[in-house]
Amino acid sequence: MSTPKPVQGEGDALLDKPYVREARLWEPLPDKPGYVKCNLCARRCTIAPGRYGVCGVRKNIGGKLYTLVYGLLTAMNLDPIEKKPLYHFEPGSGVLSISTVGCNFFCQFCQNWEISQSRLEKGLYGKYVPPEEVVEKAKLVGADGIAYTYNEPNIFFEYLYDVAKLAKKEGLYNVMVTNGYWTPEAIRELGNLMDGATVDFKGGGNPEFYKKFMGVPDPSPIYDAILEMKRQGWWIEITNLVVPKYGDKEEDIRRLARWIVENLGPETPFHLLRFHPDYKITWLSPTPVETIERLAKVAMEEGLKHVYIGNVPGHPLEHTYCPNCGEKVIERMGFYILAWRLKEDNRCPRCGYKLNIRGRFHGGGVHITPLLW
Repeated sequence: MSTPKPVQGEGDALLDKPYVREARLWEPLPDKPGYVKCNLCARRCTIAPGRYGVCGVRKNIGGKLYTLVYGLLTAMNLDPIEKKPLYHFEPGSGVLSISTVGCNFFCQFCQNWEISQSRLEKGLYGKYVPPEEVVEKAKLVGADGIAYTYNEPNIFFEYLYDVAKLAKKEGLYNVMVTNGYWTPEAIRELGNLMDGATVDFKGGGNPEFYKKFMGVPDPSPIYDAILEMKRQGWWIEITNLVVPKYGDKEEDIRRLARWIVENLGPETPFHLLRFHPDYKITWLSPTPVETIERLAKVAMEEGLKHVYIGNVPGHPLEHTYCPNCGEKVIERMGFYILAWRLKEDNRCPRCGYKLNIRGRFHGGGVHITPLLW
C-alpha cells in the first residue's frame, strides 16, 4: 500500500483545492468576531481564526468553517455487510466502504489509527474522488450499498451527505459505523438518506474509561444521538469493544444492555468485540474469550435476544438463534454466512417466528476486495 501525498497549503491557498469545501452545520459567534462554532459532533468546538476543530479536519478560514477532507479518501473496499458488523440488515449483501482521515475521539487502542489519528501522526492525506465516482464504482463492482466507515463518518459529513444522496437515487442503501458522538441536528440533517448504523461503544460506555483512554469528557450525548437515529428510522445495531482489565466491568455491560432493551428493544443486535493490542496499547493481551462469554451472559440476563461475540472466529455466538425456540437459523464464520435456514419473510423454520431482520438474504459470498489501495 503506497502512502498518499500529504495535503499542502494554508489559509486562502487551500480554498482552491477540490477537497476543501465550506462546512455544514456551523455558525459564527457574534460575541467573538472571527470565531465559529461547529455543530456536527457533540464537542461543538469553538474555533478561533486559523485554527482547527478537535477532529483536525475542519478549519476556520477567514471566519468561515471549512472541511479539508471532502472526497479525500484513504480507502475504498468492497466488504460483506457483516464486517460492519451489521448482522440483521440486508444479510449477505456487499457494501462499498469508504473513509477519509480524522476522528473526534483519541482512542489509544484504535486499530485504524493510521487514518483516524493521522491528524496527530502525519497530517491530512488521501486521494480525491468525486461523489459521482464513488457511486459509479459501487455499481461497477455490484455493491448493494455504501458504508461510511474505518474512521468516524461524522468527520466527512459534507461528503457523506452528497454521496448518500446520489446513492439513494441509484437504489443503493447507506450505512455507517460510528462512535455515535453526533449532535441531533446532524442526524436530522441526514434524515432518510441513511438506512442503518452500527454504533460502537467501548468499555461499556463507562465515563471514566472514555476520559482516560479516549479523550472524551462525557459519553452521554451518544445515547441522545441513538434515540434521534431511531426517530429518523435508521436500522441500529450496537457494538461494544471489551478491553481487558480496564473496560470489562459487568455493571457497565449490564447498564448498557438494559438501556438498549428499554430504548431500542430486546431484539436489537448487540455485538461484544474482542480487543486486540494496537496503536498505543500494545502491552495488553487480547481479551480472554471467557471474559467476553461472561459479559454476553450478563447482556442476555438483561433481556437482549441477539447477543454476538466478534473477533473470535468459530464461536457459537457468531450464529443467529431464534429468540422464540432457540433454533440455529443463520450460521456464520467470521464475516461470512455459511448457512441460511430462515424461511420466507425471515421466519424460523421450526416455529415460524419472524426475526427482526431488515431486508432479504442476498446469498452471501462477498469477499473483502481493496479497490483503491
